[in-house]
Parts: sequence; C-alpha cells; structure tokens
Amino acid sequence: MINLLKRLPRQHQVAITLLSLMVGVLLMAPTEAVLASRSQPASGLPIGERQSLELALDDMPVATEQHSLHDRMVSIRSGDTLSAIFARNGLPSSLLLEINELGKPVEELQKIYPGQQLIFSFNNKGEFSGLRYPLDAARTLDIRRTGQGLNSRIISAELEHRVQYAQATVRSNFWKAGVSAGLSPSQIMSLAAMFAWDLDFAFDIRANDSFTVLYEQRYKEGIKVDTGHILAAEFINQGKVYQAIRHSDGNYYSPEGRAMRKSFLRAPVNFSHISSNFNPRRLHPVTGQVRPHRGIDYAARTGTPVLAAGSGVVLESGFNRFNGHYVVIRHDSTYLTKYLHLHKRMVKKGEKVQQEQQIGTVGATGRVTGPHLHYEFLVNGVHKDPKSVDLPQAAFLSPNELARFKPNANKLMAQLNKVSSIMLANNQL
Repeated sequence: MINLLKRLPRQHQVAITLLSLMVGVLLMAPTEAVLASRSQPASGLPIGERQSLELALDDMPVATEQHSLHDRMVSIRSGDTLSAIFARNGLPSSLLLEINELGKPVEELQKIYPGQQLIFSFNNKGEFSGLRYPLDAARTLDIRRTGQGLNSRIISAELEHRVQYAQATVRSNFWKAGVSAGLSPSQIMSLAAMFAWDLDFAFDIRANDSFTVLYEQRYKEGIKVDTGHILAAEFINQGKVYQAIRHSDGNYYSPEGRAMRKSFLRAPVNFSHISSNFNPRRLHPVTGQVRPHRGIDYAARTGTPVLAAGSGVVLESGFNRFNGHYVVIRHDSTYLTKYLHLHKRMVKKGEKVQQEQQIGTVGATGRVTGPHLHYEFLVNGVHKDPKSVDLPQAAFLSPNELARFKPNANKLMAQLNKVSSIMLANNQL
C-alpha cells in the first residue's frame, strides 16, 4: 500500500494524506449518544430509576472519623423491666447502674410501658454508644457515651399547635354522637368530665341535645403527632346551655370565671344505664309493695367503679341483708350520700375521701334483682332527687386570675359561637 502511494503524483499523495487525517479525527470524536450519557447522572436508566438511585445513595450512612453508629429499636413488652431489656440485648448490668447515676432526666426510664420503644445505638465494634427514649410527641430522652463518660439530656422539638373543632347532635346516645363527630374515646370521656358537676350523662342526655368542642392538635414538621386538650366546649341539654373554657391552671371555668368543678358530681358512676329513676311511689321489684325509692338505681356490670360524689368522711362502711355492702359518706353538716348493693367496699369507717375517689364497685348484694348501684342524696336528713337537687355553687377565680383568664376566654368563646352558629344554620337547611 505504501509503495503504491509513492508511485502517485505529489499532489495526489498530499490529498490522500489530508483525507486520512480528517477521517481519523471524525472517528475519534464522541457521538451524540455518548455526549448525552456523560451529562446524565446514571447512564442507561430512565429518569425515575435514576432519581431512586440518587435517593438511595443519599440515605446511606456516612462514615465519620469515629466508628459509625447502628441503631436497634426495641419494643417494650408486657412485664418488661429495664434490667430484662438490657440483658435481652446483651448489655451489662453495670451499664444500667451507670445510667441510673445520671440524675433526674433518666428517671423517665422508670416509667416505661408496654408498646413504647427504646432505641439503642452501637458502634461498628458492637459497643454501646447511646440510648434514645421518646417521652412524647415533643420530647426525647437522649443518653450518649462521650470521651468523658455518659451524659443525658431531654431534646425538645418544636410543635405546631392548631385548633380543631367537632360538633354533633345526639340521636340515640351521647357516646355515638361523640364518635360520629370524630372524637376519640378519651376526648368523649373528657368532655363528659367537664360537665359532670352539672349533668348526669347516664340519665340527663336527650335526643336533639348537641355539643360543640374546640380542641388542640399538635403537628411536627407538618405531620399530626398528638391530640391535645379540649380548649372550650358548649353542651346544650334540653335547651339549657352549658359552657366551659380551659384555663392555664389546667381546670375548666364558665365564661364568667366560675369553676366547673363543684362540691358534688351529679352521678357517681360513668355512662351507666339507669334502671329506675327517682320515684317516691315506686313499686319495689322484690316485694311488690309500694315503697319510696329515695334515690337512683344505676344498672351496670359487677365491678364497675363507684366514685365518691363529693369529699367527706366515711360515716358507715358495712353489710346487711337488705343493702348488701354499703358505704355512707358525710360531706358536711348538711349533705350526706349513700351507696348500696356494692360488690366490694374500698373504704373504711372514719376514712377521709376525696371527690371522684373510688369507694367501691357495683354489685348485686342485698335485696336486689341484678347488679346495680343504689345512690341516695340527703340534705339535712331529707332525701332529695340527686338529678335535680340544688348543689352548692362553685367559687370564682380571684380578680387577678380572672384578668388573666378573660382575654383567652373571650377569644375561644368567639370561635365557639361561630362554630355553633354554623351548626345551627346547617341543621335548619
């Protein structure tokens, strides 16, 4: 080939050489596909797959100068103790002793419950490096091993607080109305507890009663993590309006500043069906005779908690064949309450009791046809209907506290009234 090229004229040799050089340059140049592949982060992958690959790479742990950490999440089981959890995870009891010496923050570890979680951290050598214990939506107990030993702290996250509302009209019963409004069981019980000094939720609630509730929801980075307290509520019972607002002391007050908590609860049993109402001419279910029934019978399952309607001193705690197990409480020189047919008595004669303290359980002892609580309320020795008896008024907030309470109360009441108006308008459509 070279000898043939030499026999050609000089100008032809130059032309062939130049043409060969141009072809060589073109062959060495990258194609458009190759250029495109160099501009993409993951050659040959569709865009969605490339993005997934990039995210996966970002999520990988990054090595540091120290040993990288590995977390182990441990769920607390029923009956678990810290020592059992440590042993199950191969941690020495000496480490637990070292942690217990850290002081007040780690006292939270003594309050572990089934279903909660502990997060242990280990380095690449399998050595303990730290422990995290979420206390609630906002706070985490953080224990770390440093060059100077263990240290602990409570890490608090910023939560966003939003006000939500719920409203409903009672059709069949209060509990179902609460569920239909989107309230949790604990919120329904809290709502009833707010008005328990004014309403007997086992008896007083009627069809077409209604309620409106403002409550807190807490968000962390835009995600709902917790439901907070009821801030304000309105309950309309048989046309009468009851309103309650939460104060900074954690208690509830009327818009005027009068405490919702009064000297007596309207009912000593929560959400129980009443089998017999107050009736001075009641036909006795056992003897068939007309005898006064100076109280209310709350039909409930055996073992249902019975609460003291008010604070006082146990005047009697005993048993006889008519009343079965019974408790009598003297609240002061005017008021006295009786609790009959108990399955179990939990207080003794002469013992001081606080309002809402459990004093026994519902039973079927004595002359009865089934398990229930017979409850009596006496004023100056005279039986009164517990549902309608006039009870002592609650105290007002002090002038200083009232000044602090009012601005927030007015704001919440304005929101509550707005929601109630919307509800009323919707019901009229």
